[in-house]
Amino acid sequence: MKTNFSNYIKKLGIFLILTVAITANAQENYITLEKAKKAALQYSHDIKNGNLRIEKANAQKQEALANYFPTLEALGGTVYAFDNFIDPIALLGIPEIDNVYLASATASEVVFAGGKVRNANKLARVQVSANQIRAEQSIDSVILTTEKKYWQLVQLQEQQKVVNAAKLYLSELLVQQEDLLEAGLIAKNQLLQVKVNRSKILLTESKLANMRKLALLDLALYTGLDYDTTSFAIDTMHQIIPPELKYQHTINVAENKNYQLLDEQIQASKLQTKMAQANQLPQISVGVNASKYGTFNVGLDSDIQPLAFGLVRIPISAWWGKEKQQVKQRKIEEKIAINQLKKGQDQITVGITKSWYDLLDAYKQIDYAKDNLAYAEENLDVQRDNYNSGLNNLSDLLDAQRLQQEAQTELVTAFANYEVKETVYLYRNNKLNAPSPEELSEVKHE
Repeated sequence: MKTNFSNYIKKLGIFLILTVAITANAQENYITLEKAKKAALQYSHDIKNGNLRIEKANAQKQEALANYFPTLEALGGTVYAFDNFIDPIALLGIPEIDNVYLASATASEVVFAGGKVRNANKLARVQVSANQIRAEQSIDSVILTTEKKYWQLVQLQEQQKVVNAAKLYLSELLVQQEDLLEAGLIAKNQLLQVKVNRSKILLTESKLANMRKLALLDLALYTGLDYDTTSFAIDTMHQIIPPELKYQHTINVAENKNYQLLDEQIQASKLQTKMAQANQLPQISVGVNASKYGTFNVGLDSDIQPLAFGLVRIPISAWWGKEKQQVKQRKIEEKIAINQLKKGQDQITVGITKSWYDLLDAYKQIDYAKDNLAYAEENLDVQRDNYNSGLNNLSDLLDAQRLQQEAQTELVTAFANYEVKETVYLYRNNKLNAPSPEELSEVKHE
C-alpha cells in the first residue's frame, strides 16, 4: 500500500498548528517570560533581604552621622537612710538629715578624634553603596535564574511537540503495516518493529510529561506563581538575530558589579586603616554640666551649679601597643583588597569573553541544527518513497525517522541553549534590562 507521504506531512503540520491554536485559546493558565520575571522579582527572598540590608546600612549611616552632634546625658538620684546621715546639732541649728538627692545634666562634644568620626561616616556611606550593588546583583541573579528555568520549560514543551509528531508518524506507519500484513505482503516481524518503536515513543512521551510538570513546579516555586499542571509557557523559540549584528561587543570591567564590589572593598579597607590610625592620636572633647543637690524635707538645697570642662586624652601606650599592631593589620588587609581587585579584574575579563564566545557558538549550533534537520527530513522523504516502492527495507525507514526526530530535538535544544547563553552574556556584561531596587520597590507598592 502506497501513500503520498508529502500530503500526509502537510496534513500533519496543519493538524498540529490547529491543535496548538485551539489549546492556546482554550487555556487560561499561560505563562510568559515577562510575567515569570515580574513575579520572581516581587517574590524573591534574596531581593527582599537585599532591600533589608540597604535599610540596615542606611540606619548605620544615620548612626555614624549622630557622632557629629553633642552627647546629652541627665543624671538623677536620691538616697534615704534608716539612721540619720547627720544627727541634729542644736547649737548650730542643723536638723537631722536622713536623705539627699542629686540632679545633673551634661552635654559633651568630641572636638578632635583623629578623623575617626569623619572616616566612620565615609565608611557608612561605602557600606550603603556596597549593599545597593548587592541588591542590584540579587535582581540580576533572579532574572538570570528565572530565564534559565523558563527556557527549560519551553524546551520540554517543544520536545513534547517533536514526540507527538513522531507518534503520529509511527501511528500512520503502523496502520499501513497492518494493512500490508492483512494483505499478506509483509512478515509479522515488520509490524512488530513499528510497534516497538512506537512503544519507545510512548515511554519518551510519558517521561517528558513528568519532566515538564517538574520544570513547571520548579518555576512556580521560584517565582511564586500558582502551580497548575495545565499551565504552559507561551513564549516559543523565535527567529534569532546574529550576535555580531545585535550587540557591539565590548569588555567594560568597571561596569561589572563584582568589580564594583571589590572596588568598594578597597575604599572600605582604606577607611578602616585611617580609623585604626586615629586610635593612636589624641582625643579632645569639651562640654558643660549643670547640677543641683540637697534634701527633700530640711530645705538645705544648693543652687544650680553650671560648669564647663575640657578633656584631652593622649593614648601614649598606643604608639607601641596593640593599637600599632591593629594599624599594621589594617594595612595588610588593604593590600589584600587591592590584590583581590586585580585578580577579580582578570577573572571578570575572562568570564565576559567566554560568555561572548559561548553566545557565538550557540548561534552556530542553531545553524548546524537547522541544516541537520533539513538533511534528516529529506532523507526521511527519500527513505519513505523508496520503502513504498520496495527499494529498501523497513529498518532503513525507521532509522531515518529516528534521525529526523533526533535532529528536531537537537534544534529545540540549540534554541533553548542560545536563549540561556544570551542571558548569561547580558548578565556578566551588566546589560540585563533589570529594574533598580528603587524602581522595584515602587512597583511593589502600586
